[in-house]
Amino acid sequence: MPRGTLKKELIACLRQGNGKRRPRSRGKDRRQQIPDLVSIHLRPPEIEDRLMPGHWEGDLTIGANNRSAVGTLVERTTRLVILAKVDGTTATAAAVGFSDKLNEVPRALRLSMTYDQGKEMVKHAEITQKTGTAIYFADPHSPWQRGSNENTNGLLRQYLPKGTDLSVYSQDELDEIADSLNTRPRKTLDWRTPLEVYAEVLKKSVAGPSTLQ
Repeated sequence: MPRGTLKKELIACLRQGNGKRRPRSRGKDRRQQIPDLVSIHLRPPEIEDRLMPGHWEGDLTIGANNRSAVGTLVERTTRLVILAKVDGTTATAAAVGFSDKLNEVPRALRLSMTYDQGKEMVKHAEITQKTGTAIYFADPHSPWQRGSNENTNGLLRQYLPKGTDLSVYSQDELDEIADSLNTRPRKTLDWRTPLEVYAEVLKKSVAGPSTLQ
């Protein structure tokens, strides 16, 4: 085979089709665009160690020409994925989309969400008011502080490739994609699926808050 041909074929098989890592642009510091943000450094320690379920990481997966988006939520302990249909990329759309999906989760399991400092979260107080979910903000340019969500976004690109118009997906279709991710065994869960682990947590939450420890 001609030199380089095999390498190109192997790169095409990668999940995101990239042959090398590209440095992230540091871009503009957006901290001043988020009113009354609470830093991740003020987040209770029990969230960091992943022992207490009910704490989520959130993000927006952006579609073609930055005109469409899908909200992603990942529970830190179980790695359960929830996808939310978002009608646009505005702060109002994000607030409605995230609030609707969080309110489908039992109150004991929607304690907090950690997000980046994207301008779509300027209405974070509205989400907290509607859901009771505390929201913490990661440092700028620090994706590792929301590692579960970043990893999930990589997996999600298998189903929603970059450059896709995400507005064409219904909530039912997004739920099917989430189910596919949630029934995939994970090494970090001792090869159980997120859905299996979440079901155990959900059963304990019904029994009472003290059993979630």
